[in-house]
Amino acid sequence: MQICVNGERRQLEGDSLSLTELLVLAKVESPELVTVQINGEFVDRGVFPSTQIHENDEVDFLYFLGGGLGG
Repeated sequence: MQICVNGERRQLEGDSLSLTELLVLAKVESPELVTVQINGEFVDRGVFPSTQIHENDEVDFLYFLGGGLGG
């Protein structure tokens, strides 16, 4: 199966896998802090295990960092 992860094409074994499996496979750092979009749609963290990734899906792992002006 071929998918796009953060703008890079990847070839994976099998026809589908869960989003949780992809997080492990992609060695995502701090998966508890990542926000995920599949084909432009945000995915609720509660459904990561049941969300299936399929051929030609576009997956983005997003990290939102807080910050501010010091002074």
